Amino acid sequence: MEWMSSALIWLSVSFLASLLLLFSWTRATKGSTKQRPPGPPGWPIVGNMFDLGTMPHQTFYKLRAKYGPVLWLKLGLVDTMVIQSAKAAAELFKNHDLPFSDRKVPEALTASGYNKGSLAMARYGPDWRILRRLCSMELLINKRLHESAPIRQKCIDKMVEWIEEDSASSRARGGSGGVELVRFLHIMAFNLVGNLMLSRDLLDMQSESGEVFFESMNMFMQWAGKPNVADFFPFLKWLDPQGIKRNMARHMGRCMKVVAGFVDERVHEKESGREKVKKDFLDALLEYEGDGKEGPTKISKKNMNIIILVIQC
Repeated sequence: MEWMSSALIWLSVSFLASLLLLFSWTRATKGSTKQRPPGPPGWPIVGNMFDLGTMPHQTFYKLRAKYGPVLWLKLGLVDTMVIQSAKAAAELFKNHDLPFSDRKVPEALTASGYNKGSLAMARYGPDWRILRRLCSMELLINKRLHESAPIRQKCIDKMVEWIEEDSASSRARGGSGGVELVRFLHIMAFNLVGNLMLSRDLLDMQSESGEVFFESMNMFMQWAGKPNVADFFPFLKWLDPQGIKRNMARHMGRCMKVVAGFVDERVHEKESGREKVKKDFLDALLEYEGDGKEGPTKISKKNMNIIILVIQC
């Protein structure tokens, strides 16, 4: 009898879930479609998800011959417009730039508010404009890039030194002397950006915190790249059926803990009067003062940590 009760419960849950899916699909497809671009008819619930095949870009190219350069698709319950010509793209950005200025943010990248510190993912508005202005004026200007030449050379020299040491250590243990180049390239890239933003290396081959940061960033990027069913069926976001957002939040928390240590250290230096002569991007974030008319008057520590972490990615 117990197994029959369990079976009935699962059948009831499945039935209710199916009704919910059908209801959501009906609401999503309800109403006039006269203002929508043309596109292939979709299946109930899943839309055109399974029509794209393993090479979506080739599928889009084939569909263009039938439906034109502007294509309308349903990916699950998410409306999607595909632009496939320079002329259509120019018209979109010229005449409809503001309505399409926000990007669809994958649910994974909303973990711990990650998207709020990203120029690519943050919603268009005062906070985004402030972040763009800070990056343009304090990080990406030609003067700062030219001044970073010695820093870039230092990071490359240190990477070569680490490779030589690791190769020698491998041969001493009877190995072939081969090394994992990807690891050293990642560390060099992180340290390069770290020097531009924080005036210091972020990772060290012998540092425990550096090892934690490196491993957590790797896992963070892996989870960020996984297809997430919640992105196509928004009513599943609260459930997080694949655990992607939970894992993102865990690994991002470890990375932010390391970054927060750097920020706190700089704050203590400023409070004790031991400021550097040469300012960096973190100083610009700490010293930012808004006018109160647009965006925050100060950038919170949490948002600083996110901004620094986003640029590292």
